[in-house]
Amino acid sequence: MDMTSHSAIFSEEGQGWESRDFMHILIVDDVTDNIQVVMNILKEDGYSFSYATQGTEALELIERDFGQLDLILLDIMMPGTDGFSVCQTVKSNPLTAQIPVIFLTAKTDVDSIRKGFSLGAVDYITKPFHAEELLARVNTHTQLYQAKKVLQQNNLALNTKIKFEHKRLLSELENNQKEMIWMLTGLMESTSDETGQHIRRVSELSALLAHYHPALSDDDAEIVRHASPMHDIGKMTIPYEILHKPGRYTEEEFNEMKAHTSNAYNLLCCSDRKLMSAAAIIAHEHHEKWNGKGYPRGLKGSKIHIYGRIVALADVFDALTHSRRYKKAWNIDEVVNYIKDHDGTQFDPELVAIFLEHLDEFAAIAKIK
Repeated sequence: MDMTSHSAIFSEEGQGWESRDFMHILIVDDVTDNIQVVMNILKEDGYSFSYATQGTEALELIERDFGQLDLILLDIMMPGTDGFSVCQTVKSNPLTAQIPVIFLTAKTDVDSIRKGFSLGAVDYITKPFHAEELLARVNTHTQLYQAKKVLQQNNLALNTKIKFEHKRLLSELENNQKEMIWMLTGLMESTSDETGQHIRRVSELSALLAHYHPALSDDDAEIVRHASPMHDIGKMTIPYEILHKPGRYTEEEFNEMKAHTSNAYNLLCCSDRKLMSAAAIIAHEHHEKWNGKGYPRGLKGSKIHIYGRIVALADVFDALTHSRRYKKAWNIDEVVNYIKDHDGTQFDPELVAIFLEHLDEFAAIAKIK
């Protein structure tokens, strides 16, 4: 074998690079005869080899071919960069640190052996050695390394599978929540004066406000989109004769009507699912006012959850732009003037600014029949 080319990886036939069916060993020794002896012992077990006669050359090979190496057999006493320095460099690099290193050396003193293991070597073989000893130790450590890599790959595959399954289950749960929301919304349509189109428009208007709000994420916008249809779900708990009364409410009737917010919250608040939790907040707080004069708790300013503030504006905008059995639809200019007049009293000023800046988009949603 030509020992002048130190960068090739040889099969037992000496014909260059081999597939990963072979385990590859880098042999580092400044005496080429020692390298040949090791290769002769190990080649019968199907290993392929690369070699270097200097520490710096070994480091270059390791940096280039680390993905192909399953073991490094490393002499200590070499001119220039010695084996200890090579090992230290290999173990300090995250890309190469896992490659097992066996010192194969004539240094037999306890301090050298201790230093070799402290630098991260997996074994320490002293020269002269028996062929059976070298074979046994090399086989042990290459098999351990391969088993470790298989285990890491299996763990990675398992973690990927777990993450995928977790994401799938969360998606399924979220879809179940969305389905439940729309089922309840349909039931609410049949028992109250809310229409399906009003509910859907409020959903889109609320999502648009959330989308443009600088403190909210795309996830928030989707939560608001799917939770806002539940804003008046509590009306299902209000007596029919009050809910459908054509004239003005008495004070007692109005108080009973206002209870739909708290009733809805009590119905929904026990869930820790994000959509149901958001729906509970929205149902509870969408009649609160920025100046603290809303209901049911008289919350003021930022004490009102941002989801509640968003739906409050969306609900009023849509209600005013569409006719009900007790009122005619307002034109868009009248609605805009109303919202401007109640900026900072009924509505969050930041949301009013977003609404006015993107008025064309909100008006387009209002035209949906």
